[in-house]
Amino acid sequence: MSRKPAQHPVLSSSPSPDNREPSRQQNDGVVTSETDRLIACHDCDLLHHLPDNRTTTLLCARCGAVLRRRKPATVERSLAWITAALILFILSNSFPFLAIQSSGLVQETILLSGIHELWKQGLHGLSVLVLLTCVLVPLVQMLGLLYILTPLQFGRTPAPYAGSLYRFIQELAPWGMMEVFMVGILVALVKLGHLATIIPGISVFSFAALIFVMAAAFASLDPVLLWDHLDLRR
Repeated sequence: MSRKPAQHPVLSSSPSPDNREPSRQQNDGVVTSETDRLIACHDCDLLHHLPDNRTTTLLCARCGAVLRRRKPATVERSLAWITAALILFILSNSFPFLAIQSSGLVQETILLSGIHELWKQGLHGLSVLVLLTCVLVPLVQMLGLLYILTPLQFGRTPAPYAGSLYRFIQELAPWGMMEVFMVGILVALVKLGHLATIIPGISVFSFAALIFVMAAAFASLDPVLLWDHLDLRR
């Protein structure tokens, strides 16, 4: 079944003779250009005008590729996921992560104490890497998004430096490696199973849930709409 092209005008590749430069409009001392409302297809590079209603799914008029997909209530949904992620993060760092039972002795450890043990054993680089990728980066992402989204949820002006903070959060994304840490925990559980009894704590399950909740928070966030909210020129 053929895909229906997007119902919005397509920008011509050549300017009109009487208007070689993009039109600009002066509004309250701020100059805006119509090129601010253009989007390029990532498959065929065709330029399109963005319609005023940006909550619809936009398709390329030439090749039918998806230009933007609708994400309704992006601020509300993302804020709800981030709040849930913060609760899970607190649980993951407050309760025992694993308990090892051997010869009648039980030794419990939490996430931060495990990082401290790596440092005491001389694995300084590994301990710093685990602290950075599994604790500090996710915490900065959650607190940063909470700082950005909360004023928008209540209809207030964007928080100071919200745009710069959101750009920093996007750059931090590759450094969040909670999934890799969780895979390492599962491998350790399998390999140590015949040596001692491994008892997963509450933090293991909350940490696993935190991974999915953080993924849902970023998936429900619409960067284009968020940048529209953070644009102080509007």
